[in-house]
Amino acid sequence: MADLFDPSDEHRALREMVRSFVQREVDPQAAEHDRAERFNAPLFRKLGPLGLLGITVDERFGGAGMDAVAAVIAHEELAASDPGFTLAYLAHAMLFANNLARNGNDEQRMRYLPGACSGELIGGMGMSEPGAGTDVLGMRTQARRDGDAYIMNGSKMWITNGAISDTELGDVFLIYAHTSGGPRGLSLFLVEKGTPGFRLGQKIRDKLGMRASTTAELVFEDCRVPADNLVGREGDAVLHMMRNLEMERLTLAAMSLGIARRSLEIMNRYANEREAFGQPISGFGQIQAHIANSYAEYMAGRSYVYQVAGRMDVERAGNRVDSDGVKLYCARMAKDVADRAIQVLGGYGYVGEYQVERLWRDAKLLEIGGGTLEAHQKNMTRDLSKAERIG
Repeated sequence: MADLFDPSDEHRALREMVRSFVQREVDPQAAEHDRAERFNAPLFRKLGPLGLLGITVDERFGGAGMDAVAAVIAHEELAASDPGFTLAYLAHAMLFANNLARNGNDEQRMRYLPGACSGELIGGMGMSEPGAGTDVLGMRTQARRDGDAYIMNGSKMWITNGAISDTELGDVFLIYAHTSGGPRGLSLFLVEKGTPGFRLGQKIRDKLGMRASTTAELVFEDCRVPADNLVGREGDAVLHMMRNLEMERLTLAAMSLGIARRSLEIMNRYANEREAFGQPISGFGQIQAHIANSYAEYMAGRSYVYQVAGRMDVERAGNRVDSDGVKLYCARMAKDVADRAIQVLGGYGYVGEYQVERLWRDAKLLEIGGGTLEAHQKNMTRDLSKAERIG
């Protein structure tokens, strides 16, 4: 019987490679870049030669051509060390590269994906706006056809990889904009750094967590986007969005697994080493409850994530109820496990040396980004109401 978590030799080798890279390269820099609120671009580019930046992209365009399970493995292992860095990776590998690989034409793929897969280009995706988050159809950014181009006006907010330094934009973005009224009026465009009328707005600072990924506002002022940069046809963007949201939510859930696993490892080790009243604190029932409940919840979430990943086709949408479900469950689970780890460590858990306070701060974003918990509950209830049977 195949291993649910490493179903093939290729998956097992991938996990070993990423885990080794994390121990060697990611762990040593995580606390420093969190404190500085700085994105580690040189480290990020090292993911290219490992095949991670285009993990689900076809080999014709420079990618690794792997499946959803592989994407989950990469996100789980990276997030067990540095969730902020991993969020930047997800925005590039899933929201940009996977999105373009699924929805772009061959000319667009050949123009951007080899650079994105090698690390030469750092990409992102712009959907949220200052006044439109979960209500994506409420976005106000407009793109009006003008000859051989579209004139884009508006702004995007909370964009991961929007800036890769204090003053420098990311290299290329997939931007959602209205080209006509109504839900069928959303279209998707490729917009490069250096396009006239495209500039960096405010860089978001003093975030609770995910500080090692940059978050910024993108501003479009009569930005002239070549018509060849329209992805698909006008009005296709809702379909593009649905195809990619399932992979986004699955890999965000995988990040939750990494956070929970590292938190569990830290509290378990500490409980066996720390003594009180003449014995290790792991001998006390209150501590045992924290550790045992955390392990059971982590394994339940992990099993759910890998089962969904094993059934997911990266080429098309088709299982929204479970891509929402894994993120709904695992986002809360990760924050709860990190919270218990802080409790077990007491004062040591409240400071940066033991990592769990950073993991707890980073975990909170997963209850908001990529769809709020409330949005998942709404989506799932609506989809389940149409189901003839459950399970």
